[in-house]
Parts: sequence; C-alpha cells; structure tokens
Amino acid sequence: MNKDKKSGKTLLGVITVICAGLIALSIIFPDAASGPAGNVVKVLVTPLQRSMNSFGQYLSGLSTNLEGSASLQEKNKELQEKVDKLTAENSELVLNKEELTRLQTLLDLKNQYSDYDMVGANVVSRGSSNWYNTFTIDKGTNDGIQVDCNVMAGAGLVGIVTKVGPNWATVRSIIDDDSNVSAMVSTTSDTCIVAGNLQLIDQGTISLVKLLDDNNHVHVGDKVVTSNISEKYLPGILIGYISELNNDANNLTKSGQLTPVVDFRHLQEVLVIRTLKNYVASQDDAKNDKEERAKAAAGAADESETASSETDQAKGTGNTNADAAGDHTAAASQENGNTAGGDGAEAGTAGQNAGGQE
Repeated sequence: MNKDKKSGKTLLGVITVICAGLIALSIIFPDAASGPAGNVVKVLVTPLQRSMNSFGQYLSGLSTNLEGSASLQEKNKELQEKVDKLTAENSELVLNKEELTRLQTLLDLKNQYSDYDMVGANVVSRGSSNWYNTFTIDKGTNDGIQVDCNVMAGAGLVGIVTKVGPNWATVRSIIDDDSNVSAMVSTTSDTCIVAGNLQLIDQGTISLVKLLDDNNHVHVGDKVVTSNISEKYLPGILIGYISELNNDANNLTKSGQLTPVVDFRHLQEVLVIRTLKNYVASQDDAKNDKEERAKAAAGAADESETASSETDQAKGTGNTNADAAGDHTAAASQENGNTAGGDGAEAGTAGQNAGGQE
C-alpha cells in the first residue's frame, strides 16, 4: 500500500517537472513550436496530455460516483426507516385485528347466552403449567363476581371461580385434574361426566366418562353441554364434541374423549357469568336426606330408651334392697321381740325411699 502511494507520488512529480519544462521552453523559444523541436515536443507531450485528460476524467467520474453513493446511502437510510415504521404499524394492526377477533367472539358468545348476567375480564396470570388449567383474572367482588361463578371464552365453557378478592378471582378450568363437570349429550340428553386430564389435553382432548347410552344413539361428533342436574354449572353451556367413544367393561356405561371448544393454551379474555346456579335437590336427593334425618331421629330414640331402661333398673335395684331390708328386720323381730320388729319396719321404709331416688 505504502509502496503504491510512493510510486504514484514519483510519477506525479515527473509529470509535473516535464510540464514545467515544456512551459519554460515555449516561453523561451516561442517559435520552436513550428520547427522540428516543436514536432518533437508534440510527440512527447501529446500522449502525456491524453493521459492527463483520462486521469482527469477518471477523477471527475470518481467524484460523481462518490456523490451518487452518498446520496444513495442517504436515500437507503430514509427508505429503511420507512420500512421499519411500516413494519411496526403492520404488527400493531395485526395485534389489533387479533384482539378485535377475540372480542368479537366474546360478544357473539355473550349474545348467544344473553339470558345470563356477564362481565368481561382479562387474564393476568396463570399457574406453572403450559395450559391455563388455573389462572387469575382482573375482576372480583367489586364487579359482582362470587365463588362458583361460571367462566366462558371462545365458544363455550372454561371453568369456575374458586377464589375471589375485591379486584381479582382465581378460575379452575375444566381441563384441570381436579375438575369434574356434570354434562349431557345435547341430541339425546344422555348424561355423562367431563373429567379434567392434563395429560390428555396435550393431545387436545379431555376425558368423558360414565356416559349412559342404553340405546346406542350417541356417536362421535355429538355435542356435549353442561347438564341440568349439575350442582354448580349452569345448564346448556357448550363444552365440546365427542372425538372418541368406547364401551366400559361393565357394558353399562361408555367412556371416551372430548375435544373442547376453548383454546386453553392462549386464553387472554374471558366472560364471567354473575348468575349463580340455583341448585334444587332431586327427589332422590330429598329421599336420601329424609332417610338420613330418620336415622338420626331413630338413633336419638334408642339413646333415650337406653337411658330409661337404666333408670328402671336402678329403681328395681332400690326396691329389691328395700324388700331385703324388711325381711331381715322381720327375722330380727322374731328373735329379739316386738321392739326390734318395730325398728326393722322403720328400716324397711327407709330402704324403699332410697330406691325411688336412684
């Protein structure tokens, strides 16, 4: 690099000296340009002039290219800034569109279950699982939410409120291992239980057990909703669709799997139904409760009868003791005379009084 620079400087110096010499000759010998010497000078100078002209054109072009490159870099920078801005705006529009879609889905869900009083809430945290089997929302008692309020999202049932504070509430989803929902097949009203299973949800399904289908009218693809006999869940809320069905070993019930209609991996907003289930016990429940009360009453009667029997036994023991005392006194009167007999009679009367008090 340094060697090339040094060679360039040397060449430039030589050219400069030659030019200076030629200029001096033209000044000293003004008529030499038309003579033989002038021809020699022209032969020597013409290639040099051409080289100088080419070098000048090169420098001019280089300068133009440099100016053009700087201009292009500036324009490229401006274009990149515009691209970044448009990309950010596009991302924001995509997010807004996704949020709008979710909110529209919730609105459709709210209109579908318009008989229920609902309030919207945002999911603010979840448990350690990759799924929203338990999570916390940003609404609580200040918004009319109570324990056992049903929660919905997407196209149907999410779960139920288990804990609540002034401005927060904890929800347990139907996919949680501790969840069991009384459900039924919408087309046949055959009852079953939807049981949470975090292992199955990795495959996108949850358990369906204890299905009563005596007439074999239930099929894969049938819709499953919350049952009327559920104690805490409101009736008719969509849970999912049957994806697998098999006969149990007892040949009385069936079990299988259910594909839920809610995306439990991406919950962000939910609807909380502030209307609680007004559970009315069935006739069987009432009968069982009546039997329990009857058993309790019978147990109390048995205890009372046992206590009365013990009292009667005590009284009998007292009377027996009194009679024995009287017989002993009578025997003593025969041996000791009339006075001793009178004392024995008094002792017998005392014995009888003592037996009644016991």
